[in-house]
Amino acid sequence: MGASQGATSELLFGERAPAGEAEGLLVLHHGRGSDEHELLRAADVLDPQRRLHVITPRGPLAPEGTSGRHWYLVDSPGHPDRASFGDSYAALSELLEDRWRCTGIAPERTILGGFSMGAVMSYTLGLGSGRPRPAGILAISGFLPAIEGWQADLPARSGLPVLIAHGVRDPLIDVAHARDVRDRLLGAGLEVSYCESEVSHRIDPRLLADAATWVSGALAR
Repeated sequence: MGASQGATSELLFGERAPAGEAEGLLVLHHGRGSDEHELLRAADVLDPQRRLHVITPRGPLAPEGTSGRHWYLVDSPGHPDRASFGDSYAALSELLEDRWRCTGIAPERTILGGFSMGAVMSYTLGLGSGRPRPAGILAISGFLPAIEGWQADLPARSGLPVLIAHGVRDPLIDVAHARDVRDRLLGAGLEVSYCESEVSHRIDPRLLADAATWVSGALAR
């Protein structure tokens, strides 16, 4: 089966069915100014054997004067607007609950991944206090936000696989953010794989093959 599009709650999402019985769920959150189609294509590289059920939610916001979709408004670098972030966080939480129920795939068989704003949403959904523990988090060019009303529960994520990748030439989200998250997660006992590459604010295509191996390993635990 090929890619399709669905909707639940407030969010539209792209969807790619597995070739057979799903071994897990891969949720990919796009970056600022893009949409659900961006990372649906990346799923073919991250899961070339189509063992996973894949969904790619679409950000609910289309701010005036910008292109594409967004997950939240920005107060200042590293600080999402509380209201818009909270709305997206709640909508994504509801979407995940719906997909877990409809597919029969448990949270602990789910990889949360994303780029830029999508990486922020993956971090917060996977590490947030009171949230189900996923199989792993794949974060490309993101950061762990400082935002009132959200708190990470890192002790409950000890041993959780996390893949962090960032471009050292990124002019929008400095690589220092990735290094800070790496150090915080390692200090809390999470199992962090870390990669820097000579790119700007984009996904390094050379990363995806290594990320595919990491996804398989995280789900094999």
